[in-house]
Amino acid sequence: MRRRATDYRRPVRRRFSHWICALFGLFVVAVLVLFVVHHNHNEDRVEHPVHEEDSKMERDVHEKLNFTEEILSVTSLSRQLAEQMTIAKAYVIIAKEHNNFYLAWELSSMIRSCQLLLSKAAMRGRPITLEEAEPIISRLSSLIYKAQDAHYDIATTIVTMKSHIQALEERANAATAQSTVFGQLVAEAFPKSLHCLILKLSSDWLKRLPLKDLANEQRNSPRLVDNNLYHFCVFSDNVLATSVVVNSTISNAGHSKQMVFHIITNGVSYGAMQAWFLSNDFKGAMIEVQNIEEFSWLNISYSPIVKQLLDVDSRAYYFGENPDVEPRLRNPKYIALLNHLRFYIPEIYPQLEKIVFLDDDVVVQKDLTPLFSLDLHGNVNGAVETCLEAYHRYYKYLNFSNPIISSKFDPQACGWAFGMNVFDLVAWRKANVTARYHYWQEQNADKTLWKMGTLPVGLLAFYGLTEPLDRRWHVLGLGYDLNIDNRLIDSAAVIHFNGNMKPWLKLAIGRYKPLWERYINLTHPYIQDCASS
Repeated sequence: MRRRATDYRRPVRRRFSHWICALFGLFVVAVLVLFVVHHNHNEDRVEHPVHEEDSKMERDVHEKLNFTEEILSVTSLSRQLAEQMTIAKAYVIIAKEHNNFYLAWELSSMIRSCQLLLSKAAMRGRPITLEEAEPIISRLSSLIYKAQDAHYDIATTIVTMKSHIQALEERANAATAQSTVFGQLVAEAFPKSLHCLILKLSSDWLKRLPLKDLANEQRNSPRLVDNNLYHFCVFSDNVLATSVVVNSTISNAGHSKQMVFHIITNGVSYGAMQAWFLSNDFKGAMIEVQNIEEFSWLNISYSPIVKQLLDVDSRAYYFGENPDVEPRLRNPKYIALLNHLRFYIPEIYPQLEKIVFLDDDVVVQKDLTPLFSLDLHGNVNGAVETCLEAYHRYYKYLNFSNPIISSKFDPQACGWAFGMNVFDLVAWRKANVTARYHYWQEQNADKTLWKMGTLPVGLLAFYGLTEPLDRRWHVLGLGYDLNIDNRLIDSAAVIHFNGNMKPWLKLAIGRYKPLWERYINLTHPYIQDCASS
């Protein structure tokens, strides 16, 4: 059979399978989903940086805003508010003084609003906006204008503020003076525990006859006048303080049995002092206690200071209502004869050649026996100079407007300290220093050369006769200076609690008090009983 021509053949029917259609549909759907997801992701990428950037800017503003700089800036609203608030405060005072209490109340109210707004700005870390500040600025400006319109002008404001400042200064000065007086009263007071100790020891002295026998035996000891031994003198009515001086000196020396301590006290403390030093062990050191009231030679006819101390006018000068005398100079210690006894050492100990004088408010930390071998180069007094500070020159202690002083002394001469002094008694007698002391005491009978104390007259009596010692021998200031270098204290042979904050008082400086307390026998029954009472 013959085949048909190609053009006349019947076309073949071609069919797509169902699975091909389904696959195609899924592909279209996937493309659409991918397009939507991609579009949303791009939008997020545009929006997120904007939000992050806003947040970052907000943090930067908060971190970078310095409110101090803001309030000092000439163009800032914070500064304008602060200045208006200062002026408003001044007008509050003036309005009250003129009995315009309503205006004062209005100003005070706006001041509080201003303070609140400034506080909020500081807390949030963003500058004050014009919308926030405008109502307060306008209202404050209106009130300030109202105050000025009521004749509270700038001149009135200045005068008023000056009077207030003057009144505050007067109150501050009065409070300072009162504080000084109270501090002086505390410094002069004798602690109850020390009174207790004196009473107990005095009772022992009266009851225990063997103590008196022992004291009589020691009175004639050859050690008291032996110049081969080391002699120290302390003049005090404070039993515990004197004990610390003796104990600390002995504890830091290698040959305590070669030491002799000469103690002089008053009649009230004499029995207690004897009982204490006779009843306790001081490592074999010789201790002599004398009563100043037994020095019959120290009388009005010989000593100008005795005459002055008994003079009614002199006592009234220091302890009456005299505005010329500072409260710190009203301490009875300054006019006590015991305090002036240092100028009579060669007469009290006529057979001694060299002696170390110690105040009762010192603590010895090193061996002092090398002082006895120091070369004083013919001078009488070996002392540590204090003119490292400018105010310890002669002109600070003495009245150089008086020709008696200005004609004989250099105002810039260096001062020195009492408290730890080595005296060459041979040179003292040769220079007749005690006569010099008497001369200057007589010249100062009218209190015009110096006010009080033993140092000014000591500077005059020992002028040209003082040998400067190494500063480490004597460190001062532990009774008033809170900031002494620990290295200086540690290197000192003697530390001095000069000042009102004595270590036996409650107002003692706590940092230094242990340096003194370590030489007290706290296990002693009398000390324990008196401390607890």
